Amino acid sequence: QSLLVESGGGLVQSGGSLRLSCTSSERTLDYYFIGWFRQTPGKEREAVSCISNNGDVTKYDDSVKGRFTISRDKSKNTVYLEMNSLRSEDTGVYYCAAGMDLVGTYVTLNEADVAAWGEGTRVTVSS
Repeated sequence: QSLLVESGGGLVQSGGSLRLSCTSSERTLDYYFIGWFRQTPGKEREAVSCISNNGDVTKYDDSVKGRFTISRDKSKNTVYLEMNSLRSEDTGVYYCAAGMDLVGTYVTLNEADVAAWGEGTRVTVSS
């Protein structure tokens, strides 16, 4: 079983919303930045968003800016990805990823910085 577990995927109509969650039952997510990546049909896996260990710094791919919001609740050991105004091109498998962030404010959209991955949750946006 993966260190990270995603949930919240599903089928939604274009323009709708979903909230994805990423958590771990095995380890605290403190000291880690958490990122969301997605694999859309016909494309390589791409970065969507990232949040720093302390939650103060976030980063988004241009394709989701203004529509997606990443946040974290340390009391619940969970990171969320709120997805609004969903489009058919947002369809894909969304993966949660973690990497070490000892400074507290590190964010990255680079897969090379990722140390652990979840198994993914599928999002389907119907037009």
